[in-house]
Amino acid sequence: MTKVIAHSLFTDFDIDLFKAGKHFRLYEKLGAHLTEVNGVKGVYFAIWAPTAQSVSVVGDFNYWIQGEHNLNVRWDSSGIWEGFIPDISKGTLYKYKIQSNINGVITEKADPFALYCEKPPHTASVVWDLDYKWKDEDWMQKRQDCNALDKPYSVYEVHLGSWRRAEHNRFLTYLELADDLVKYVKETGFTHVEFMPIMEYPYDPSWGYQLTGYFAPTSRFGKPQDFMVLVDRLHQEGIGVILDWVPSHFPDDAHGLGFFDGSHLYEHPDRRKGYHPDWKSLVFNYGRNEVRAFLISNAVFWLQNYHIDGLRVDAVASMLYLDYSRKDGEWEANIFGGRENLDCISFLKEFNEVIYSNFDGIQTIAEESTSFPMVSRPTSIGGLGFGMKWMMGWMHDTLKYFQKETIYRKYHQNELTFSMTYAFTENFMLPFSHDEVVYGKNSLIYKMPGEEWQRFANLRLLYGYMFTHPGTKLLFMGAELGQTSEWNFEQSLDWHLLQYGFHSGIKKLITDLNQLYKSQPALYEKQFSGDGFEWINYSDHQNAILSYIRKGNNPNENLIVVCNFTEVVRENYRIGIPKKGKLKEIFNSDATIYGGSGVENSNALKIETVAYDGRDFSVALILPPLSVTVYSLIE
Repeated sequence: MTKVIAHSLFTDFDIDLFKAGKHFRLYEKLGAHLTEVNGVKGVYFAIWAPTAQSVSVVGDFNYWIQGEHNLNVRWDSSGIWEGFIPDISKGTLYKYKIQSNINGVITEKADPFALYCEKPPHTASVVWDLDYKWKDEDWMQKRQDCNALDKPYSVYEVHLGSWRRAEHNRFLTYLELADDLVKYVKETGFTHVEFMPIMEYPYDPSWGYQLTGYFAPTSRFGKPQDFMVLVDRLHQEGIGVILDWVPSHFPDDAHGLGFFDGSHLYEHPDRRKGYHPDWKSLVFNYGRNEVRAFLISNAVFWLQNYHIDGLRVDAVASMLYLDYSRKDGEWEANIFGGRENLDCISFLKEFNEVIYSNFDGIQTIAEESTSFPMVSRPTSIGGLGFGMKWMMGWMHDTLKYFQKETIYRKYHQNELTFSMTYAFTENFMLPFSHDEVVYGKNSLIYKMPGEEWQRFANLRLLYGYMFTHPGTKLLFMGAELGQTSEWNFEQSLDWHLLQYGFHSGIKKLITDLNQLYKSQPALYEKQFSGDGFEWINYSDHQNAILSYIRKGNNPNENLIVVCNFTEVVRENYRIGIPKKGKLKEIFNSDATIYGGSGVENSNALKIETVAYDGRDFSVALILPPLSVTVYSLIE
């Protein structure tokens, strides 16, 4: 077999951009590329390994023998090794053998830019391509409108390995999910799905958050083109796709990015900045230009080649603070004496600037659990530039409140109303994610107090409150079933529960809440603005009742929302109304179709000229037990 032929895809300009950390399509140059040189078909390989003494490609084509196919180092001090190997075809297994010039250590690494990987526990990279004919033109043309911040954004968070399994506990494939999952998401009315990390990862219990193949969808469920089919089908049904993206840390598996060329190449060399104690993993060196280019190129890659509509960035808080989960003496202050990671802040700003300037209609979402300011504000005014931020404080306070017996709730109403003091400081997404239903935290239904009827009534109330509170929404799979067990990544959701009335009622409730959210502009047009919300009464803690107005662009489409957080039916409960007319009940979480008791305001209610709640008009309502009721104002 012919050895390595000198060949390059890099221009001088590419190299300049790479060194400056400004090359954001590195995947077009680095990695393994099927190509033809002088009429001969084969594969061009390129890898960044600046402290290497030698780099050879090993694989099933040369019996994994080191030195058989040595790459050539570039002359420009870029640290890139490259070359063309003839007669290698798609599907070839390969790795890189890298001998360090520092200490002679030899590492055997998977390709950081591999498009496809062997199915775990095997760890080789696979020569592949991205050929696929997309059929989602309609979605891509209208995405900018559908994905805008003043549109409904209801997200179904999915772990592909445990949403549903086939016989003998087998994973569903991407192609099977393209039928079953797409149909289900369409049926339940979610506007988006968010996939927990689908990039290749070696260890199932990491749920995908410890990545080794940043450019490859995991082969557990099929080939790269199969994943494209899944995204394509979702788009054809008008459903957006968000990917969990993990630029915060990576595992130290022998074939991964850690100690890549015998040096701390991708991770920060100072262990105080380069090692994460919570996950016992390595942390990227955000101050190194080439590493920044690698990460931003990776984000661009998924948006460009897989038509992804948004990235939810994992563990942002751990990235922002040098002292995150570290004790005194385990971290070093920045040059100003503070605890902020200035390199990371700079990286996140640049990441968002690149993404938003290159792609129309996408969103980035930060999982950021602290009060770091202006996460979802433009970089031009000093923000980090994200489109949205998870409202972790709302989630914690709300679940803490709902876990209390109803008799005590009157003493804790501030735990609910507090969210409105900061609700519009960021573009908040309200999350009930996978993190809330694992590690002994209980499923959502078993966080609720009381006997069975009360538990389900509380859960319906929780969801109704969530969907009428300002902000976009995220629910982890199983939440819509009233899943009773904690999430187990090794098995399917408990789909058999839907044969029981209370559980099927929860699914019907979520379906109807999604429809309510999408059909009522008052619930989404101003979901990030204080102009979209007005309290009617937040101080009736004695009865544990909240009432408020949700507002859109058209005042005639405003909605009245009343939440009753106890099991007591309130008759003739009066609330102030801003104008004359009638009130019509359009949603009631206590409806019998959801498993409720059926207490309702069946007829349109006339608004009276009786001053109440600081308003000239008011109306008397019947409030069902443990319920959310929503009303439209009609003439």
